[in-house]
Amino acid sequence: MSEQVQAWSERIREASAQGRALRIRGGGTKDFYGRPVAGEVLDTTAHAGVVSYEPSELVVTVRAGTRLADVEALLAGSGQMLAFEPPHFGAGGTVGGCVAAGLAGPRRATAGGVRDFVLGAKLIDGRGDVLKFGGEVMKNVAGYDVSRFLAGSLGTLGLIVELSLKVLPRPVTEATLRFALDEAAALHRLNQWAGQPLPLSASVWQDGVLHLRLSGAGAAVDAAIARLGGERLDDAEADVLWRGLRDHRAGFFEGAAPLWRLSVPSDALAVALPGAQLVEWGGAQRWLRSAAPASEIRPRVAALGGHATLFRGGTGGEEVFHPLPAPLVALQRKLKHAFDPAGIFGPGRLHAGL
Repeated sequence: MSEQVQAWSERIREASAQGRALRIRGGGTKDFYGRPVAGEVLDTTAHAGVVSYEPSELVVTVRAGTRLADVEALLAGSGQMLAFEPPHFGAGGTVGGCVAAGLAGPRRATAGGVRDFVLGAKLIDGRGDVLKFGGEVMKNVAGYDVSRFLAGSLGTLGLIVELSLKVLPRPVTEATLRFALDEAAALHRLNQWAGQPLPLSASVWQDGVLHLRLSGAGAAVDAAIARLGGERLDDAEADVLWRGLRDHRAGFFEGAAPLWRLSVPSDALAVALPGAQLVEWGGAQRWLRSAAPASEIRPRVAALGGHATLFRGGTGGEEVFHPLPAPLVALQRKLKHAFDPAGIFGPGRLHAGL
């Protein structure tokens, strides 16, 4: 055990004994996400570096405080990538924060989400014990897959110390097509194309324009372009588009109204709510800029079979994530108690009272 991990274990034991809340923080690029939380900051950025990386094994193991940008640069040198295309939201974003937030970018609908790429994890629980789950190979799961449900936990179960992530080769060829379509037509086309053997890797619709990204072998991408039509963007313009979407630098995300993240079935109809909308993931993720209250937004989204998260712009007192049914609340409490019996890690960040 390193000196840093030992020091953290002792600090967590003391905080647990005293009932003192801790707020786990890496680069701070996702401080806005979730409900406000008080507590002493436990900074992870000093615990950085690559533990192991063998490109032929398609696995990288890193310390949680390692910058996401550094890991991606390392992988790019071997023609590989984190296929869930995690958002950075700033230069200081860390791998631990990336997994704890559980957020994926434009490629998520075709490649999978964060938890699909977490093979193993080492963390310190609320008792100060160092625990290890999973491993560094694809088939390592026995019993509860703890390493994967850390994705999206926002630091409320323990301090992530180390992570093993599956990586994939970068596509040989990519192309982005632009189509002039209204929302209904774009949703129809996206659901049509999803059932066909096309090398789709991302999509976004806003203000009457649909952009579609194709990724794969050159012949497959060229054949798809000939079949689909549309206007092809040059590579530089396409890169700005997808990076801006990934990191919310596009103009849509710069508005003053609260930003809602709506998760619905991909074939759901247009979400009839006031405000501006942007559609991603083949229709399964829809962003809404609206001053409408949660009491109007959440029932409408639930009626479509989905849920709504207040991603940015709340007052600080409301529930950020869609309220859970009673059985799931009970399950969350048991899980929280199992890993953090004194409730010191980010109390209330996911839901009030948890």
